[in-house]
Amino acid sequence: MIKPTMNGTVRSVCPFDCPDTCGLSVTFEKGKITKITGDSEHPVTRGAICNKVRQLNDRVYHPERLLYPMRRTGPKGELAFERITWDEAYKEIATRMRSIINENGAEAILPYSFYGNMGVLNSESMDRRFFHRLGATQLDRAICNAAGSKGYSYTMGGSIGIDPEDTVHTKLFLIWGCNMVSTNMHQTMLATEARKNGATVIHIDVHRNRTSAWADRFIHLRPGTDAALALGMMHVIIRDGLTDMAFLEQNTLGYEELFEQATEYTPARVEEITGVPAAEVEELGRLYGSTSPSFIRIGNGLQHHDNGGMIVRTISCLPALTGQWGIQGGGAMKGNSWYSRLNGKKLERPDLLPDPEVRTVSMNQLGEALLELTPPIRMLFVYNSNPAVVAPDQNRVRDGLLREDLFTVTHDLFLTDTCKYSDLVLPATSHFENLDLYTSYWHLYLQLHEPIMEPMGECKSNFTLFKELALLMGFEEAEFDLTEEQMIAEALDSENNPLLDGITFETLKTNTWMKASGGKLPPVTEMIPTASGKIELYSDAMAQAGLPPVPDYTPLREPDTYPFLLTTGPNHSFINSTFGNQERLQKLEKEPLLHMHSQNADELGLKDGERVKIRNDRGEVEMAVRIGHDVLPGVLVTQGLWWDDKKKGHQAVNALTPQRLADMGGGATFFSNRVEVLKL
Repeated sequence: MIKPTMNGTVRSVCPFDCPDTCGLSVTFEKGKITKITGDSEHPVTRGAICNKVRQLNDRVYHPERLLYPMRRTGPKGELAFERITWDEAYKEIATRMRSIINENGAEAILPYSFYGNMGVLNSESMDRRFFHRLGATQLDRAICNAAGSKGYSYTMGGSIGIDPEDTVHTKLFLIWGCNMVSTNMHQTMLATEARKNGATVIHIDVHRNRTSAWADRFIHLRPGTDAALALGMMHVIIRDGLTDMAFLEQNTLGYEELFEQATEYTPARVEEITGVPAAEVEELGRLYGSTSPSFIRIGNGLQHHDNGGMIVRTISCLPALTGQWGIQGGGAMKGNSWYSRLNGKKLERPDLLPDPEVRTVSMNQLGEALLELTPPIRMLFVYNSNPAVVAPDQNRVRDGLLREDLFTVTHDLFLTDTCKYSDLVLPATSHFENLDLYTSYWHLYLQLHEPIMEPMGECKSNFTLFKELALLMGFEEAEFDLTEEQMIAEALDSENNPLLDGITFETLKTNTWMKASGGKLPPVTEMIPTASGKIELYSDAMAQAGLPPVPDYTPLREPDTYPFLLTTGPNHSFINSTFGNQERLQKLEKEPLLHMHSQNADELGLKDGERVKIRNDRGEVEMAVRIGHDVLPGVLVTQGLWWDDKKKGHQAVNALTPQRLADMGGGATFFSNRVEVLKL
């Protein structure tokens, strides 16, 4: 640990919800962080990090950083708080919990968290164990990748793709539904290396963005129609005899059924559905079918539709048709968390649940849960998340948070929008102040992070908070009076994952990072974790779940009440709502913008830069319109989850998005959202 008077450079890890999980190099002068760069020795980071993480010292030393526990003194919806001690905060939480349990049962308590900090200890260890032991209502944390992960797993059995370091060998690089330049910069670096070696890079998306400008070609399609485009490519590949029949016979199930389905998706029909010209569908199908190795980077955004699971399921079948999984640099990736999976049962201890059948609430339906659930939620415990901004159908969420009979505790680094509705606000450490273990859902390295500074003020980590609260509640010391080192050892005791052999707390302490499988990953075809052990183009599991067992296109379910489809993707300088309060990054993004096609702008009599109202039955927001050809007619895009700021005119866009669940995995449907635009 850096002492307050020391100078020097130390290693760290980026903690945010991003696939890259970068190794960092942090410079101190007189005990204070003055510079953050990428670790040049890290095999994937290689010295390069995004601009927002370069500004982490602004976040750590931000003048508005929470340093002490606070109690609400004014009405909900305002930031009126008084400083209290941790003893007072703990006493009030424990007293409230006991009272609620006696009156309503433990299921009247609901945790709400996600991955504001991706460290294993501070995202899914002592906290899960605490709420399991308490018997609280369980939270289905399905707001991000649930639909796509489920769809991909129906094909491949789990979150399993190629080693991203192998993508330098790729000759055709399809980036599908992913603004990779802004959200996966090290995959962009690897793709750049592949392009220098002769690869062609094609971006497929609903929005012409930074990645489109960087790619060699851009294919523009209507939101929610990606499965039809994939089936159109299959049609061309099969029709033109470009399939690898030997690979299909040896490694897949259900080719005949997929063949029948693909024959229906002619390029002409695909053009009608997607807006992609039939000639372009033909060309893309032939190019993919005749280029090897080819790789598909499946993005996060396209799964946030009513049909998001099936979209990813369908795209994930493409590499098998041409045998790409058997070639270095060929295949696909939605995520790679299967390789570095930890011992979740030992960490989270679901066996401590008094009632294994206790109810579960989807985090995508928080508004409905707070307003309609019976018996009602009486206590909400928020950490690693900012639901007043990130949760869909936001007005319903905030109406629920305004309930006077709801006691809300929020543990965070800042007074977020959620804190406006909280009764207690507790100060959280930054990851620089924690010991933790990090895995990546993209690359294959596990990394140990040792604290590089003392906790600021009276801040506590999630791990410490729930450990101390558990002991105050009288929970068993054997399960809760543990050190971080012990919990990391439990996480790495993964008897079901031989790829972690040799990776322990001690070896990570020596090496900082270690690669799952020791860098000797078996071929994907030798470890496909489906029930059959093969790539399942036809899925019995889907049939048993009442889903179409063969890839198909289904239209979006949002009624055509309003004329525009609105997609609300990430921007370049924020990660969800994280960094949204840093002025330097706000200035880079300038302001929230609504991208609109010039044809629609002419019809509405709008000029570039003019402020408009966007509304539907769920809510309304105002922002400036950006007119051009970055979206198709009838489609709108806005980027970034901006914090509410009346002075600057910033509003949280999730006032417009639905609570509906996707076709698979209980995923969110942020992007299957229809609105109208009104001239102000």
